Amino acid sequence: MREHRTRPEVAPSEPPGWEASRIGIAATRTFSSLRVRNYRRYFTGQMISMCGTWMQTVGQAWLVLKITGSGTALGLVTALQFLPVLLLGPVGGLLADRLAKRRVILVTQSLSALLALVLGVLVTTGDVRLWHVYVLASCLGLVSTIDNPTRQTFVLEMVGPEDLANAVTLNAVMLNGARVIGPAIAGALIAGFGLAVCFYVNAASYIAVLVAVALMAAAELHSTPRTTRAKGQLRDGFRYVRATPVLRDSLIMMAIVGTLTYEFQVNLPLVARYTFHGTAATYSLLTAAMGLGAVVGGLFTASRRHGGAATLVRSALVLGGVVLVAAIAPTLATEVVVLLFVGAASISFLSRGSTTLQLEAEPEMRGRVMGLWSVAFLGSTPIGGPIIGAVGQHAGPRWGLVVGGSAGVVAGLIGFNTLRRARRRPATAGVPASALGDVSGAALDEAGVDAEIEELLPAAAVDEGAQRP
Repeated sequence: MREHRTRPEVAPSEPPGWEASRIGIAATRTFSSLRVRNYRRYFTGQMISMCGTWMQTVGQAWLVLKITGSGTALGLVTALQFLPVLLLGPVGGLLADRLAKRRVILVTQSLSALLALVLGVLVTTGDVRLWHVYVLASCLGLVSTIDNPTRQTFVLEMVGPEDLANAVTLNAVMLNGARVIGPAIAGALIAGFGLAVCFYVNAASYIAVLVAVALMAAAELHSTPRTTRAKGQLRDGFRYVRATPVLRDSLIMMAIVGTLTYEFQVNLPLVARYTFHGTAATYSLLTAAMGLGAVVGGLFTASRRHGGAATLVRSALVLGGVVLVAAIAPTLATEVVVLLFVGAASISFLSRGSTTLQLEAEPEMRGRVMGLWSVAFLGSTPIGGPIIGAVGQHAGPRWGLVVGGSAGVVAGLIGFNTLRRARRRPATAGVPASALGDVSGAALDEAGVDAEIEELLPAAAVDEGAQRP
């Protein structure tokens, strides 16, 4: 009798093995885009290349600190790398709409490899100066101006709209998996062989991408018709985004977070060196912890179909909150643990924002929209990098994290306020789907808006009879 009482009952509608089936379905959904052969090749090549990129990120940051010892200089290098994206991002997006994406990627990845090789040679010969780093960072930024929107939109051509959300998230998982592997290798190589080897390995890693893109089956691509050249196309892109609320509001949120929250390339080296009095290995550990958290969080996000404004807002609030916790972590061990959560929250915000923009944009405008995404999220670094670097140097690295966490919270509150205003609109006014950020594009009625807001409210603020999704 005792055994019978303690055994959980299975409802008739839930046959034996249903939990295993759900796990299997979730696992299949998590990696669905990898069933596409072209994307599988691209994913593998990018994983290798991104490990090299993160090795160079660690090496470059430590090189600047070795030369100058200045957080402001470190912020300036980061700013110069993304300044071309800020100034020319819309042009890069327009070129992504006009040009054959495979050919563009082959050219941009080759140029990136060359720039890494040059920096490695300068470090090896001992001739490297700070201005060399400034120039090479700026040149890499020019390449990224075209490369970023092209690669973003090429994902859709590889997998199609059905698997886009999954592919975008797995792409972010891959990037953050590289964040775990790359810095770990970089820390060991710097300790054993010096800084130059990081740049050589990064240059060689681009070969994997070039081979993967060259071997793609063109017949299996979901090619988007290229935009023919005409006057006023940049202005058309700006007008289109301004007239589409979900694109406009998502870009505003991403600009705030991109400017001040995502300055981890500036914050983490300062925290490693001046807060915890560590070495390049300490910086690698912090970066790897954040990357590991992003991998786990990304795999969870990839298995979820829910999207829309409420989840994007919630991701911004959570990201801001955990960065604020990272600012007060008392020990290195605690900081490592908190950065796991920072990584998970960051990938959730990034993947949901990018997916929303690509799915909501019209095909002929997608390159320009993602060009503006580059401006908002990457191009904002020239503004935020020096600010966070100066704050970290003069007020302390922890205050740099405070500024970043607060920015995430502000972005989330702005998004929440947008939902609240939408809720107050009269039912007769109509609610366009794009105004509410439903990734599926389906129309949402007033009750749908209420449901999204209720997801963000604490349970005490919801009526007892309300059904929370």
